[in-house]
Amino acid sequence: MQQPEALQPKPAANVLEVPPDFSLVVGGPLYQLYLRTGLARPPLQLVLRRMLVIPAICWAPLWFLAAIGGHLTAGVTDPFLRDPEVHIRFLVALPLLIASEVYVHQRMRTIVAQFPARGIIARQDQPRFEQFVASAMRLRNSAAIELALFILVVTLGHWIWRQKVTLNVSSWYALKTAAGLHLTAAGSYYALVSLSIFRFILVRWYFRLYIWYRFLWQVRALPLHLNLFHPDRAGGLGFLAGSLPALAPVFIAQTALLAGFIYSRILYAGEQLPAFKLEIAGAFLFYVLVIVFPLGFFALHLEEAERKAKREFGTLASHYVDDFRQKWVRGGAPAGEPLLGTADIQSLADLANSYDVVREIHLLPITTQSFLRLVTALALPLLPLTLTVFPLDELIKGLLRLF
Repeated sequence: MQQPEALQPKPAANVLEVPPDFSLVVGGPLYQLYLRTGLARPPLQLVLRRMLVIPAICWAPLWFLAAIGGHLTAGVTDPFLRDPEVHIRFLVALPLLIASEVYVHQRMRTIVAQFPARGIIARQDQPRFEQFVASAMRLRNSAAIELALFILVVTLGHWIWRQKVTLNVSSWYALKTAAGLHLTAAGSYYALVSLSIFRFILVRWYFRLYIWYRFLWQVRALPLHLNLFHPDRAGGLGFLAGSLPALAPVFIAQTALLAGFIYSRILYAGEQLPAFKLEIAGAFLFYVLVIVFPLGFFALHLEEAERKAKREFGTLASHYVDDFRQKWVRGGAPAGEPLLGTADIQSLADLANSYDVVREIHLLPITTQSFLRLVTALALPLLPLTLTVFPLDELIKGLLRLF
């Protein structure tokens, strides 16, 4: 019996021999600045140095200026050392955003290389695939775009911060007067230097995500050669699920920042945690969707693969079960061949298991386990906020009652 076309192995000539290089991180004016100032060596060495130096540039002068102004531990409602938001922003979120560059560089290069390595991109489509990679790298290296992003965070970002984000109490960075909030020396450095650096690095990450979206959107337009019976239940595209843990640290940094923002409002603005439930739910949903959404570009490919696989496997299964029925039910087995111990029974069971692979092809190339891991990782920075509602001793007593 001849196998359906999808079951036959692809010729080796369809597989690209050398996948093109791809990196969302190694390139652009800021990266070149890292190299020239000794904060990096190609490709992304010295990450610990960057994690120490850049946050120090943002945080240490604030400590010094707040101390000079008498706002380090007292003197205002919100002194510097008691402001959780500023410490989480520059000592937790910013180092994590910087460290994420190494993680994303290593993981995403491997993910993109899987397209040709698995034969999903055929040899005749290699030039177009390489053009997509080259286009993404040109966009990543654009000095004009990074300059525009920097101008955006210095102007619009500063205006939004002054209008919407600042605490309406006297703090180490702004004193409340009859005319409104007046920035202190520490506050001026905070607003013009520290926050500008942080916002630029954060917005630059969203630009890189746009490059990732754009690349996947271009790839999904190619005539992809999906492996219909691949055990990942995603036509061989299951490797794309690796983008979830790769990008997760970028958004863990943002949930940590959100937790610091909320905690400072609870401490100094008299707010309660339940008042932020919509903000938490909205931000959490946004972060999850931003990571998962581009994988949906391949949903039509996978839906078509599922239909084709069911059709082809159904034909194969029909021939097999007909032969099995003819042999063992209608007495067609050769004389003397015992039913007990025959491999045909196990083959029939294996056939059913193989059909489950076809039947369970996902429209999104991710597993439930990988999705739950992502959700759990993003939620962890927010969990300490529950201590503002339920004191730690009460939580411990409640847990002990369960045992």
